[in-house]
Amino acid sequence: MSHRNRGRCFQGLMEPAAAMLSLVVALVGTWTLGGAQESISWEVQRYDGWYNNLLHHSHGSVGARLLRLLPAHFADGVYQALQEPRVPNARQLSTALARGPSGLPSRRNSTVLAVFFGFHVLLDILETEKPGCPAEFLNIHIPSGDPVFDPAGTGDVVLPFQRVRWAAETGQSPNSPREQTNGVTGWLDGSSIYGPSHSWSDALRSFQGGQLAAGPNGSLPRQTDGRVPMWKALDPSTGQGGPQGIYDLGSAWGNESPFLQAESIAWFRYHNLVAAALAQQHPAWSDEDLFQHARKRVIATFQSIVLYEWLPTLLGTQVPEYQGYQQHLDPSLSPEFVAAARQFLATMVPPGVYKRDTKCRFQNVSASGASFPAVRLCNSYWSRESPGLQKAEDVDELLLGMSSQIAEQEDNIVVEDLQDFWYGPLKYSRTDFVASWIQRGRDFGLPTYNQARQHFGLEPLQNWSSLAPHLEPQVLQKVAALYGNNLAGLELLPGGMLEADGSLFSTIILEQFLRLRDGDRFWFENTKNGLFTEEEIREIRNTTFHDVLTSVTSAKPTDLQPHVFTWRQGDPCPQPQQLTAQLLANCTPMMVLDYFAGSGAGFGIIIVVLCCLPLVTLFVAWVVAALRRRDFQKLQRKQGTSVRREVSGEAVHAMEWHGPKADSCPVYIQLQADKELKVLDSRGSVLRSINLKAQPRVEVILSNNRGNKALLLKSPKEYDLVLLFNGEAERSIFVGKLRDYLKESSFDLHLSEMREQSLMKRAVTQEQRKQILETFFRHLFAQVLEIDRSDAGELSFESSQKARESLTCELSRAEFAEALGLKEQSMFVESMFSLADKDGNGYISFREFLDILVVFMKGSPEEKSKVMFRMYDTDENGFLSKEEFLRMLRSFIEISNNCLSSEQAEQVTESMFRASGFQDREELTWENFHYMLRDHDSELRLTQLCVRGIPEVSKQNLRNCVSFIKKNEPKGIISEEKKDPNLDTVSHYMERKGQELRKRPGRKANQYQLRLYTEARRKKYERNKVQQKIQEFKRFVENYRRHIVCVILFSAITAGVFAERAYYYAFASPSTGIAQTTFVGIIISRGSAASISFMYSYILLTMCRNLITVLRETFLNHYIPFDAAVDFHRWIAMAALIFSVLHTAGHVVNVYIFSVTPLSVLSCLFSTVFTNDGSQLPQKYYWWFFQTVPGMTGVLLLVVLAVMYVFATRHFRRVSFQGFWITHHLYMLLYILVIIHGSYALIQQPRFHIYFIIPALIYSADKLYSLSRKKVEISVVKAELLPSGVTHLQFQRPQDFDYKSGQWVRIACVGLGTTEYHPFTLTSAPHDDTLSLHIRAVGPWTTRLRELYSPKSLALLGTLPKLYLDGPFGEGHQEWNKFEVSVLVGGGIGVTPFASILKDLVFKSSINSKLLCKKIYFIWVTRTQRQFEWLTDIIREVEESDKNGLVSVHIYITQLAEKFDLRTTMLYICERHFQKVLNKSLFTGLRSITHFGRPPFVPFFSSLQEVHPEVQKIGVFSCGPPGMTKSVEQACRHMNKKDQTYFAHHYENF
Repeated sequence: MSHRNRGRCFQGLMEPAAAMLSLVVALVGTWTLGGAQESISWEVQRYDGWYNNLLHHSHGSVGARLLRLLPAHFADGVYQALQEPRVPNARQLSTALARGPSGLPSRRNSTVLAVFFGFHVLLDILETEKPGCPAEFLNIHIPSGDPVFDPAGTGDVVLPFQRVRWAAETGQSPNSPREQTNGVTGWLDGSSIYGPSHSWSDALRSFQGGQLAAGPNGSLPRQTDGRVPMWKALDPSTGQGGPQGIYDLGSAWGNESPFLQAESIAWFRYHNLVAAALAQQHPAWSDEDLFQHARKRVIATFQSIVLYEWLPTLLGTQVPEYQGYQQHLDPSLSPEFVAAARQFLATMVPPGVYKRDTKCRFQNVSASGASFPAVRLCNSYWSRESPGLQKAEDVDELLLGMSSQIAEQEDNIVVEDLQDFWYGPLKYSRTDFVASWIQRGRDFGLPTYNQARQHFGLEPLQNWSSLAPHLEPQVLQKVAALYGNNLAGLELLPGGMLEADGSLFSTIILEQFLRLRDGDRFWFENTKNGLFTEEEIREIRNTTFHDVLTSVTSAKPTDLQPHVFTWRQGDPCPQPQQLTAQLLANCTPMMVLDYFAGSGAGFGIIIVVLCCLPLVTLFVAWVVAALRRRDFQKLQRKQGTSVRREVSGEAVHAMEWHGPKADSCPVYIQLQADKELKVLDSRGSVLRSINLKAQPRVEVILSNNRGNKALLLKSPKEYDLVLLFNGEAERSIFVGKLRDYLKESSFDLHLSEMREQSLMKRAVTQEQRKQILETFFRHLFAQVLEIDRSDAGELSFESSQKARESLTCELSRAEFAEALGLKEQSMFVESMFSLADKDGNGYISFREFLDILVVFMKGSPEEKSKVMFRMYDTDENGFLSKEEFLRMLRSFIEISNNCLSSEQAEQVTESMFRASGFQDREELTWENFHYMLRDHDSELRLTQLCVRGIPEVSKQNLRNCVSFIKKNEPKGIISEEKKDPNLDTVSHYMERKGQELRKRPGRKANQYQLRLYTEARRKKYERNKVQQKIQEFKRFVENYRRHIVCVILFSAITAGVFAERAYYYAFASPSTGIAQTTFVGIIISRGSAASISFMYSYILLTMCRNLITVLRETFLNHYIPFDAAVDFHRWIAMAALIFSVLHTAGHVVNVYIFSVTPLSVLSCLFSTVFTNDGSQLPQKYYWWFFQTVPGMTGVLLLVVLAVMYVFATRHFRRVSFQGFWITHHLYMLLYILVIIHGSYALIQQPRFHIYFIIPALIYSADKLYSLSRKKVEISVVKAELLPSGVTHLQFQRPQDFDYKSGQWVRIACVGLGTTEYHPFTLTSAPHDDTLSLHIRAVGPWTTRLRELYSPKSLALLGTLPKLYLDGPFGEGHQEWNKFEVSVLVGGGIGVTPFASILKDLVFKSSINSKLLCKKIYFIWVTRTQRQFEWLTDIIREVEESDKNGLVSVHIYITQLAEKFDLRTTMLYICERHFQKVLNKSLFTGLRSITHFGRPPFVPFFSSLQEVHPEVQKIGVFSCGPPGMTKSVEQACRHMNKKDQTYFAHHYENF
């Protein structure tokens, strides 16, 4: 019969089908006439089994507990399963117990159809296969050398075995041991047909004609599409998975094998057949009416067949008659039944299954290229391909084949298809069915064999021999040996399998089914439930499975035996032979899946990419910085275009080649009339000059390849000039001009040619010339200072030619000037060069340089003054005129950027002549000149010629020599220098310089008279190293105790939240199994997540500037270092970054582990994300990274953090503040992502809000307060451009704007069209009516601001652009008035806070305000006094108003060399003379002392300890470049090592 004819209940009916349908209609008609209504008039049975028993509603429901008939037999009496060595190894026991030959027929002639019908019945009432949560394992250790699982004999094979679901409320105590739960209803209610829930049933229905949804051909169910949670285990023979070949059935396990599928499909067809008959009989009925009537009839038929046809056949005993519903009987399934029923049926499973048609033709099956008589069982589990059920005929042939095939014997033997090739769990494709169910019995806590026999009324066995007399002795001996011959320890399943008659299993099975029948309120024979009439019940009892099969297959009634569960002699279609494994295809061997296969490279790439995020961001930041720098340079060039010089049109353009490793640059060549060749850059600046006078013949080498573009001009006493032209024509033009130029000057030009590569090798580059000069200077100083030749850099024999070349080379004026660190055109260089160049050839030889150097390095003061005299005696007449003296002075002034005017220089000259008694002379002899310097022998003794490249040996005695202005000692005071004739001069200077720093001109010299420290006095403070370290530590703690306490407290909280979460997930969390799955990853990720949540939340408080400004004026400032808020912000940020990296590393570990963790475990860990469908395949690593909310937000968070942290580094913050400002505002995105990241609750419920809410509210309030001020535009009253790029802005003071001197504000300029805010310290005093700022143009924003307020821009705008103002904000500098003695150190533009403080001090002093501060030392460190001339006005005002001598001002000009150089020595002398005569500085015009070089902080602080012995703590406040503030900090730490006055340092960098 064709497939279309067999689908008679769904399509047009053919004749045979019509006959069968007529029979069904007749049955249905009788049933209908018997009392059924056209509507549903009975209580419809629930799909989930609830409320079947109205007294105990949950009996038999989905999720109900299994009913223990005997006490649980656990190792601990609660939940721990018995394991080795208390019980035998499961695999060994399986091998000893169940190994044997296949092919033994059933004693009762039971058919294979009965066996798989039995498995289908178990699917209807049982679902205990799903693993429990958290995942627990009772793994099966495979003995070494196992022929199937460990043929290599490694002994390392372990088959995973996962424990099944249990009731969470059990397993807590011996009074409530663990009890397993049932995943389906425990009633015979057709849940294997209709599903265990209403939603499942709805998903199976078509909702048309009461039918279950069919596939395209109508006779097979629909293939699953994911709506129904069907189990989709992998095909162990092919490794295939997915929905292909998986049908939507009532039981999730219905697709386990094609034989079970066939059973389920038969009932699927039967329902649709009944529904079609009802629809034909009752065309007015709705779909629901038809479905429920059909369902009721099918369930009743199923119950009848199970209890009264299949069960007696299986057990060989009749089932007692039904006595009516027993409400108080508990029908729940027992774990003993679950294990016994499966094991009983397993022994009857054959190795293969026949297929036949209605003509008794048994079909051969193709497998592995060969033909076999039957379908091999082991290769059919979860089959996705042939011999799966792809067509309706496949179902019919399997059902018919199973009805003719005799099952295996009911004994202890289990075929290898189950024992060795059962489909495996997790990554193993195969496992042992018997060993697994032995382990399952231990998982259930089943009683022992004798305990079970006794409970079920059977006689317990007393000896092993009476257990299985029918078996071969060696089988029993092996089993007994495994149990140590202890019969009392024999477990239920092994004992039941060994029984000769199977009495225990039969009794357990029968007892369970009877309870199921008698305790079921909806049992079809219960006349009180209103389901059926007596007549209908008789009709149902008379319906057999034979009837069902003939109605749903193509078979006629005569094609099947009447009792399909047995086959008797004479029945139709006998099997060809009893199947054995040898007749069938081989089972495919076990495969071990690697869940991470193919993922290693991708996973590694992602990790590398994540690690490279900072590098990528660093590159982006570098590009941004380069662009900003380029824009800034353009802006600077734009401003400087007016001062550029134009290159002469006669110049020749070319590219100058500097060497193989250097870039070529564009230059212009000019031929000067004074026989000089000048090389200019694109702006017209002279790069170098080549003197052609000393070259009687000019040698030029041309290249003759590569386009003939190169030209080499040899310069014998300098480095050569290599030019690259655009082409040969341009080069020829230049050569022609050069030839004509030399011809006019009577010079010879020698031309030659060579290859370009040889030309460049022959050229002496600038780098090579530097190496020659380096050797020159090394050997020069070696001879002067008598340094060892090796220390001087003695060259090897191979370099002897270069050594001779170095020592015979001569220095040009440019090289001489570079060696002195001066400009070639300076008068000092000209004078010195003329003096040293004895032969007048325009170059200084080794000997000439040596002669002049010896004088300065070893000469007496007289010799040095004589050299200076000769240098400036230009007419060499032996006299130094006033003009020549003034020229000398101007040459010194020149090196300080002409810091003195011509009038001042003349004034100094006249004054010095007058002071020496030479006012009437126009010329000085050398003796007069030396007499003029009579008071400065000590300075001249230390005077040197400062040459770059001086070796370290010569620096050792000069390292700390810092100049100062020395006041005359008053008469009657004996200096320590006179007392100690052995005191070294340099040491003497070192002792005095600190004292000089605190002296103040214009006051009595002995006001702060101090004795110099003597050696004996110093010994009082000498301690051993341990004591020094202890004292240093004590002072450190004293200075930073608030910081230490806050850091320790914050760190402790951070560590605490880390430890709490880590401990919770490691040991105290509700058991989800995640700690057992990824212990290290989870404790690191969760602990660091808690720390990050805390740190990222409370870092907001460090940026609440308004709150901090208010709180620092309260008592809290004594306990919390509010001034360190920014440093604390950085510290928290770095710590949070470390924890973020830890968090990421933890999740990387987690992702890897989750990527290799089977789905059954993942579904426990993440029950809201994963559903265990049996496939066991976990999601790939990229799913975790890019397809989950936590993963995607985590990656985005890493990107945001990388951007924020890289742009927040000091370098990029200085180069591109706007980039820092923009990227740091990503914090809003950061917090949004953090909230989303944690809100997904993948592992835990969100906790970020616990830490975040309070800081966020405080920060928001602070931010709103700032925003309310930022919206007010402030008018600028005055704007002026000061020298050194300083812009002075004076603007309105907002109402109620109260601030203290030393505080700062943030401003944004409306005219720049941006809301970019920058911090600046106020230079106005609190009593001023307006606010003022002094802003130096050092970056793009400040440069644009200066340009905006330039007269040219203001002329176009017509008005002064307005500002936005935010502040004021407090910092440490405002604490200056809280110390009796304060030291203010300002560097560069860092003097701005002290300008405000000095103004404030003057004002308070003028009104006699009470001040704690009794003395202020102000140290101004600047490159040149012209750099911030605006400050001199403030200092002058302080000097004039300071009647009480509160302020001592010292100015340090760092532009001049710190060493005692010839140049600076004369400036010291002039400055000292000017100070003595006019009581003001030659350079600044102030009474304040001017020093050269950098301030000696340690000696100065040391002298303060002596000056103010009564002061316990001195406040030191510094603001400026990091190098300066670091020096101040180091000096304070050095002083704090002593147990004397304490120096508290507050600093601010810019």
